[in-house]
Amino acid sequence: MAEKIIIDPVTRIEGHAKISIYLDDNGQVSDARFHVTEFRGFEKFCEGRPFWEMPGITARVCGICPVSHLLASAKAGDRLLSVNIPQAAEKLRRLMNLGQIVQSHALSFFHLSAPDFLLGMDSDPQKRNIFGLIAAEPELARGGIRLRQFGQEIIEILGGKKIHPAWAVPGGVREPLSEAGRTHIQQRIPEARNTTINAIGLFKKILQDYQKEAQTFGNFPSLFMGLVTPEGLWENYDGHLRFVDSAGNIIADKLDANDYHKFIGEAVQADSYLKSPYYRPFGYPDQDGHCSLDSGIYRVGPLARLNVCSHIGTPLADAELREFRDRGKGTVTSSFFYHYARLIEILASIERIEILLDDPDILSTRLRANAGINQLESVGVSEAPRGTLFHFYQIDEDGLIKKVNLIIATGQNNLAMNRTVAQIARHFIHGSEIPEGMLNRVEAGIRAFDPCLSCSTHAVGQMPLHIELVAANGTVVDEVWRQEN
Repeated sequence: MAEKIIIDPVTRIEGHAKISIYLDDNGQVSDARFHVTEFRGFEKFCEGRPFWEMPGITARVCGICPVSHLLASAKAGDRLLSVNIPQAAEKLRRLMNLGQIVQSHALSFFHLSAPDFLLGMDSDPQKRNIFGLIAAEPELARGGIRLRQFGQEIIEILGGKKIHPAWAVPGGVREPLSEAGRTHIQQRIPEARNTTINAIGLFKKILQDYQKEAQTFGNFPSLFMGLVTPEGLWENYDGHLRFVDSAGNIIADKLDANDYHKFIGEAVQADSYLKSPYYRPFGYPDQDGHCSLDSGIYRVGPLARLNVCSHIGTPLADAELREFRDRGKGTVTSSFFYHYARLIEILASIERIEILLDDPDILSTRLRANAGINQLESVGVSEAPRGTLFHFYQIDEDGLIKKVNLIIATGQNNLAMNRTVAQIARHFIHGSEIPEGMLNRVEAGIRAFDPCLSCSTHAVGQMPLHIELVAANGTVVDEVWRQEN
């Protein structure tokens, strides 16, 4: 008898979702789906607002990565004004974005995913959380908390507060970096760097215990997309877009974000509020969600950024990148290695922060370019911690928003997350008895992407975990409830 397993919601992610796992008559997994059950309204209620307000408004899409929306929105505003912002303003924006990457990646690795690695995938779910990690590994947990604090302090020093800073504006930024602020950040760098290096070493050691997960957590061919510099270096703020395939071949390069509609299609699925972008020239997967090797599924985020760049450009991170790539023979295709990539990006960000703080321009007070409306459409793009973020704005002659389209990193990973869930379920779930560790592995496959559903759909509320095993005739044959940790 065909059956259906529902995990609702998935725990230890940013927001709420559920997973449906379908079993065939032989008790084997036939398919799996990742559903986002929250609704996004930002694109619609921004209509009619002056575009000058958009950075401050869209920064409130999410409390985890407000800086990402702040900067993408401000960059869209720059293009509406047709200005090149002062160099100091660009460097300060870069500095804030690097702080954002550090704090968000630290949250993902230490708070949300480390309990799986260090306490065990099969450990007691009541203890498999940040509090259990604090009890078992107090120094590691403390280091993770301090590392996230380091990133948040950079945001606060620049923007006035850690969350929702209305600091970047069309044409530049509002306030400079003070000498005291620079000194404070510089004093925190050695500790942050050591914590990150130790975490990378620890993760590499425990990889030998998770070989099965590394092989089955979203390990499949796909495209990867991210920003790179004109020289092909790792980029987080500007540059151009590049697609590579799973063999490392550059499929498309030097793409302008303003032309995003030419290479990114956006599909809608009936069972999810999350859009499903795909690489338009290769097409959308068939209606059953099956993915041929040449389909347009692509991944974004830390794994993608390390796959699309030629190198990072800082010594410590480049050394780690070489070792990272050895594990995938060039291109790393397993989504399990998103965790490893996050740690390398934290290290790269800390090195870049140190370089920026030594730049004489960083304390400049020339921070704004003044201009009027010169374009009626624009796209702002930046690398959010979870991947490439697009803000498209269309305005009228008075600067009022007529249309908004946000393409969020989590949405761009949607098709890959669905395939990851199915791959994990096929490997770990056999029959109608679903042990806790197997369910946690399915959830952990989603956590590898660090999805931010608040960004993707703007969520409110909190729900417990509800798992149902449903027979083909609709009868619930098993039911489990678990409170969210």
